[in-house]
Amino acid sequence: MTRSAGPWRPGTTPGSGPGTGSSRTRSARKKRRIRRQIRALPGRSVVLAQDETDLLLFPPLRAAWAKRGDPAPVWLSGRNARRVVFGAMNLRTGHRLFAPRERGRSADFRAFLGAVRSAYRGWHLALLLDADPCHTAKASVAAAAGVTLLWLPARSPELNPLDTLWGQAKDAISANKQYPIDEHVERFLGYLRGLSDQGALQTTGLLSDNFWLRDALSK
Repeated sequence: MTRSAGPWRPGTTPGSGPGTGSSRTRSARKKRRIRRQIRALPGRSVVLAQDETDLLLFPPLRAAWAKRGDPAPVWLSGRNARRVVFGAMNLRTGHRLFAPRERGRSADFRAFLGAVRSAYRGWHLALLLDADPCHTAKASVAAAAGVTLLWLPARSPELNPLDTLWGQAKDAISANKQYPIDEHVERFLGYLRGLSDQGALQTTGLLSDNFWLRDALSK
C-alpha cells in the first residue's frame, strides 16, 4: 500500500530500482516465484496489479517560497481528513478500476475485491499485491478464495505499476494544492481515468523491455 508516494521520477521502470545484499536475494527469489505463478495460470486468466493510496486534506508540500535564510511557515488547523483510493490495473491491457473509501481496512479491501470480481466475471483472477494488513487479514484472505495472490517482496513498491500511477497523479493533482477532501478525490480520479489504457501501460513502464514481468505476461 502506498501511504505517501514520493515524487515520480521520469525514466524509471517498475522493478528496476536499487536494493542491497540479502534484500536483493530475497526479492529476486520472490520475483522468480511470481513469474512461475503467472506462467502456470489457467488459460482464461487476468493478472491485475492491486494497491491503494491515501489522499489527505492537507496536501503534500513539495515546494514553497520563502525569504532566504527564513523557514517558510506552514499553517495547519483542524483534523486532516482522509480518503483511501483502491485501484486495480490489468497488466496486459491497461484497463483500470478505482474505488474511493473512507478507510483502508480489511472490509474496504473486501468490498473492492467484490467489485473486481464483478468486472471480471468468468475470468480467473490473479492479484499482484503487497502484504498490507488490509490484504493479509484472515477475512481478506478468505474473501480471496479462488484468486491467485501474487505476494510482492517486502518494501518493494517500485515493483507495482500502480505505485507509479499514484505518484504521477499526486504530482499533478495533490502536491502544493488544497481542496475539500471530496473534491480532491474527484480530481485525483479524474486524472487517472483520463489516461487511455495504452497511455497507462506506457507511463507505468509496462511496455518497456526492462519491465520485470514482461516475459511472464507475454505467454
